[in-house]
Amino acid sequence: FILNDGIALPAVGFGTYLIADGDAAAAVSSALSAGYRHVDTAAVYENEAGVGAGLREGMACAGLARADVFVTTKLWPGNPAWGETAKGRDETVAAGHTSLELLGLDHIDLYLIHSPHGGADNRVAQWEGVLELKRTGKARAVGVSNYGQAHLEEIAAAGLEMPAVNQIELHPWSQKPELIAFMKKHGIFPIAYSSLAPLSTWRVEPGQDSAKSADMKDDGTFHRLAEKYGVSEAQLLLRWGVQSGYAVLPKSLNPDRMKQNLALDGFTIDAADMDVLAGLDRGPGLAWSVGDPVTTE
Repeated sequence: FILNDGIALPAVGFGTYLIADGDAAAAVSSALSAGYRHVDTAAVYENEAGVGAGLREGMACAGLARADVFVTTKLWPGNPAWGETAKGRDETVAAGHTSLELLGLDHIDLYLIHSPHGGADNRVAQWEGVLELKRTGKARAVGVSNYGQAHLEEIAAAGLEMPAVNQIELHPWSQKPELIAFMKKHGIFPIAYSSLAPLSTWRVEPGQDSAKSADMKDDGTFHRLAEKYGVSEAQLLLRWGVQSGYAVLPKSLNPDRMKQNLALDGFTIDAADMDVLAGLDRGPGLAWSVGDPVTTE
């Protein structure tokens, strides 16, 4: 995929949420060996140092140059509602430099504001800080994550450059058609996270919180279609994302599953089945136990 500023973004990236810092180096190195060329992390994941070590190890083992690997990280904006101090412009710039130091990189390919939780009084200042990181060459592309239309309109109203990317929860149960249409109109590219949220195996370990309840079950559609195409249910959901025009960020610590999640080119979901999947939309996302951040005021 090509972003609005001409930068190429791999269609499938390796997500690192819920991977501990001590496990991140081996996971990222394995992902690069498996063929991933986009690695996604965030300050709030508290694993940037491990991710950076994994990048160095994996690039050395695979004979990759820095330019061969696309790295995304994110600013945690601070959430006053949780007793945190929201970052301003200068704090945003400083946080970007801290992420670079932890990752051991001289630039980030994509730097995102992780969520709109900083509040209406701070979001524009944070975006100005992110743009400063781009202007000084510390980030090649910049964007946001979990922003709804109202949050994006704040940036437009301030007369600032619009984000290249909005990374949001997208899967057949949370399709956000109005937001996607607004983003398309303004050249903002969607990156999907939690693509596998509808599966029964998603976030079942202790401490892996979400808004998904025990009664939210698949009606058998994913299994039926996966069998039809001879793929796993995860591959089906990831293919739905890529075919819909979104980059995706699957996460696995299993080397075989890592490779399987990358192998999405061998089949195409036909138009009738894409229509079936379009009919499964249930509204807001499930990944945040406090509710989908795109609706945050």
